Amino acid sequence: MYEKFFGIDEPPFRLTPDPRYLYLSAKHREALGHLVYGIHEGAGFVAITGEIGAGKTTLLRSLLSRADDTTQYAYILNPVLTGLELMQEINHELGIPSAGTRREMLSALNHFLLDQKRRGRRVVIVIDEAQALDGATLEQLRMLSNFETETAKLLQIVLVGQPELRDVLARPELEQLNQRVTVRWHLGPLDRAETAKYIDHRVTTAAGGRPRAMFSRGTIGQNFGYSSGMTRR
Repeated sequence: MYEKFFGIDEPPFRLTPDPRYLYLSAKHREALGHLVYGIHEGAGFVAITGEIGAGKTTLLRSLLSRADDTTQYAYILNPVLTGLELMQEINHELGIPSAGTRREMLSALNHFLLDQKRRGRRVVIVIDEAQALDGATLEQLRMLSNFETETAKLLQIVLVGQPELRDVLARPELEQLNQRVTVRWHLGPLDRAETAKYIDHRVTTAAGGRPRAMFSRGTIGQNFGYSSGMTRR
């Protein structure tokens, strides 16, 4: 209703994780850089944490939107799964048989990973809200990371979640998995200047790239005071 009045094409502050609206602050650029580095270097496990509403899922959607023919992703959005359900979801996302016994699904996955390796392609499992994974499921993920040749890992796993994920990984019974996390980054809130740039970026994107000055400096300052630099707020 208000779009025409303000000279924009669509609402600029929807809560959906649209990668077009991702503002790459220094913190977000660093987080994305850690993700890309971990994937390209075959780092095994990558762990990205951040407060609720810090933009983790939007960052992931941006990463997935840039995917090319060299990387195959399995994106798991609902991690509250049993070990068997997780296997089914992973295989389904990769387009390989997701029915049968766990052994049959593991065999299908292994053959798929070897075939992708021969084709020069990476396979990456990305799990959002990973702090919800229980110990048994995380241990199964560790076992999946054992798929490898003499020279390289066949499967990489990216865990993205709230700060509690760090506590989960630090549990004594998950020490073996924690040792395999070779790339870590924590995504913090925006500062005051970044908040102003974030708002400007969203409004400009909603206006089709045309700069729009919709908010005064005082209003933006109040926004930062209320939101503490958390993008969803």
